[in-house]
Amino acid sequence: MKKSILCFSGAMLALSCILLLGSCGQNTDVITLSYANFPPDSTFPCVQMERWKQEVEKRSNGRIKVNTFPGGTLLGAKDIFDGVVAGTADIGNFAMSYQPGRFPVSEAIDLPHFFANAQTASRILADMLAEFKPDEFREVKILTVFTCPPGVVMSTQKASTAADLQGLSLRSAGTLLEPMKLLGSIPVAMPQSEVPDALQKGLIKGIVSSAEVLKDMNYAKYCKSVLLANLPVTSFAVVMNQKKYDSLPDDLKAILDGLYYEQSKWTAEYVDQHVENSLAWARDEQQVQTATLNAEVIAELKTTLEPIFSAYRKKLQGRKIDAQVLLDFINSHPAMKE
Repeated sequence: MKKSILCFSGAMLALSCILLLGSCGQNTDVITLSYANFPPDSTFPCVQMERWKQEVEKRSNGRIKVNTFPGGTLLGAKDIFDGVVAGTADIGNFAMSYQPGRFPVSEAIDLPHFFANAQTASRILADMLAEFKPDEFREVKILTVFTCPPGVVMSTQKASTAADLQGLSLRSAGTLLEPMKLLGSIPVAMPQSEVPDALQKGLIKGIVSSAEVLKDMNYAKYCKSVLLANLPVTSFAVVMNQKKYDSLPDDLKAILDGLYYEQSKWTAEYVDQHVENSLAWARDEQQVQTATLNAEVIAELKTTLEPIFSAYRKKLQGRKIDAQVLLDFINSHPAMKE
């Protein structure tokens, strides 16, 4: 009898040890990450943020939880990069052009290359940063990158040719400011919130932006002419605090790394489709007229805009990466020929 009890006790002890060791081998702690973004939650940078959150939580089987903060509720547009470096947010999405001169390699994408769409520009941006690993991102881990679609001219009066841009007062900002000056328009800086009233009062004759705002911000109500000119894009990066990334287990790092190209591609496809839907809605529901530029005109415009490239080359003189090497990488990329 005593022997049976001892055997039973020994078996229970062995089972307890096995269960204890098993539980020690499994990390059941949930890692919570904060993700700061600056545009409103309905815009495509925030839509991609929510998709990334869902994918990470699903692929990690709930071991990672992501709390998202759209609309500048955690960090403002110009504070996101430094906020991520400091650890105020674990992750942040920001536009490189919002801090001119700080991200010189990334700025190569924002020049007037006349990209066909966001898919082309985003693919080249992702490959370029992976290839050159620029020093401007040395303090963070890049999770993904993408661009907005090419800029278009939305006008309250007919603007169907490059000549129609001469003397036209257009709300322009960021990467579009200098090209619009060279193309002969009058760039006007103003907050996005003031644009509808300015259009109604005739203070400006239009806006230069990617075309999804025709529907998202109802600019089609005022701007009945759209010139699909494939003007410069704005590039974005999603970055993570390096120490936070380094603290993750290798299998969770692999999940984040695996989304670098996938998320870039998904975002570009999403926003390009959103542009197509917005243009179709504007044509069908708001009687907006659209026009495109032929290859000959685009070649002429590239010549007109060459001073922007010359200034870029000059700005990068003496830097670690030659500007012309970056420009050659972009122009020779297979995506430019597709």
